[in-house]
Amino acid sequence: MSTTVVVVIAVVVVLVVVAVVLGLWQGRRRSALQRRFGPEYERAVSGTGSRRTAERELRERERHHAELPLRDLDPHQRLRYASQWEETQAHFVDQPETATREADQLVTQVMSDRGYPVEDFERRLSDLSVEHASTLEHYRDAHEINLANERGQASTEQLRQALVHYRVLFAELLGEPGGRQVPKTG
Repeated sequence: MSTTVVVVIAVVVVLVVVAVVLGLWQGRRRSALQRRFGPEYERAVSGTGSRRTAERELRERERHHAELPLRDLDPHQRLRYASQWEETQAHFVDQPETATREADQLVTQVMSDRGYPVEDFERRLSDLSVEHASTLEHYRDAHEINLANERGQASTEQLRQALVHYRVLFAELLGEPGGRQVPKTG
């Protein structure tokens, strides 16, 4: 064999090895994103129309999230918020519209106290998706029902569902340090 043929074969082998290693690395990164973001991963892919774009966006969410000054609630705050949640649920019987607004405000306040920016709903979703991806659909549904409530277009059953949805995220946000959850009320 001539030297040129050997060099060409060596270059091809190196390129194949690099391609395989790169493919494995990308597959691991993709798997890690899918595990971390759960259903939010597929939602991002559907929303962008491209896995590559979605994965870039999800990595950007992780980067932004890492810069947030997030903190756990202290035990006093958790108890105070748990008590406020019980009051909100109690209001639901006589004032479901008001209780739904209170639930939205309470979730937003807990987020703020934990260090999440709360000015923009889409930013909240993006920031929450990094650690709370499994509860985002609940939050989206609750938010949509609350918007209908503000327009006077939500039924009592929808408002009840909103409260249930808010409670899922609320309990997760209120979680004790180390990931243990505060028992659900009501």
